[in-house]
Amino acid sequence: MHERKALLILHGKQAMNEEVRAAVAARREDGWELAVRVTWEAGDTQRLVEEALAAGYPTLIAGGGDGTLREVAETMAKAQSTASLALLPLGTANDFAHAAGISDNPLEALALLDTPARPIDMGEVDGQWFLNMATGGFGSNVTANTSEDLKRVLGGAAYLLTGLTRFAEVRSAFGRFHGPDFAWEGEFLALGIGNGRQAGGGHPLCPKALVDDGLLDICIVPAATDVVGTLGTLLSGGINGLDSISLSARLPWLEIEAAEGLDLNLDGEPMENHRLRFDARPGALRVHLPTGSPLLAEGDQ
Repeated sequence: MHERKALLILHGKQAMNEEVRAAVAARREDGWELAVRVTWEAGDTQRLVEEALAAGYPTLIAGGGDGTLREVAETMAKAQSTASLALLPLGTANDFAHAAGISDNPLEALALLDTPARPIDMGEVDGQWFLNMATGGFGSNVTANTSEDLKRVLGGAAYLLTGLTRFAEVRSAFGRFHGPDFAWEGEFLALGIGNGRQAGGGHPLCPKALVDDGLLDICIVPAATDVVGTLGTLLSGGINGLDSISLSARLPWLEIEAAEGLDLNLDGEPMENHRLRFDARPGALRVHLPTGSPLLAEGDQ
C-alpha cells in the first residue's frame, strides 16, 4: 500500500471553494494526510512544487485549471521526480482532465488518489514541457483573447463565442513541418500538437491521442477558400468533419519553421518563435488516472 500522504497545490481563486474544502476533509477522514498550499502570485506554483518534493511528499495534487496543471507537471518532470500527480480540475476548460475522464466533482477527483499511478508521456518544446497540447494559429488566438469575465459566465462555451466573433481577424500563416516520414509546407489556419486530445474548452484537435504511446499527435488545418466553413468545423467541438479539413500524423518529434514567426499557446502559456522542435518525452510523469481512461492505450480499445 502506497503512503497515504499528499500535498494539494491550490490556485488562489479556489481558496474559498466549499466543495474543495469538503472533499479534502472527507479524504482526511479516510486516512489521508493531506496538506494544502495556496498560490498567490506568479512563481508560487513552481516554488511550492519544489518545496513539496524536497520535503519528500510522495504525491502532489494540482488544484486549478490547465495552466496550473502544466506548471505542476512541468516542474515535477524537470526534477525527474518519482512522486505521483493527481488532478483536481477547477478551471474553465479543464481540457486534459475532461479528455482523461476525470470528474469535475472534487470528491470524485480526489478518489483517484486510491488508484495506482502510472507513467505517462509529456511534450517538450524549446525547453518548456507540456502535458496536454500546444496550439497555434487562429485557435491559440481565441484561447489567449477569451476574457476571464466571459469564461466565468459561459464556461467552455466562451471560447466558441470568442471564435465566432473574431472571424474577420482570421489570417493564415505559412509553415514548414518535418518529422520522421512526414513533411508538409503551406498556409495553415490552425495547428495542434497533442499529448492530450482537446484544447480551447473542448475542441478535439487530436481526437486519437494517447498519453502512453511515446508519440505526439499532429493536426494541421490548411488554409481553405471557405474560411468560415473551415473554422466552423474547427470550433464546433465535434470530431465529425475534422478529418475532412485537416492533416494528421503521430510522431516522436516534429520540427517547424515559420518565417513570420509562430504564435503558440502551450497549455495556457503563450510563446512565439520562428523555429521550433517538439519532442515526446515517454514516461516523464506518474499520474493517477481513472481505470480505462480514454487517454490510455488500454482504455482506448
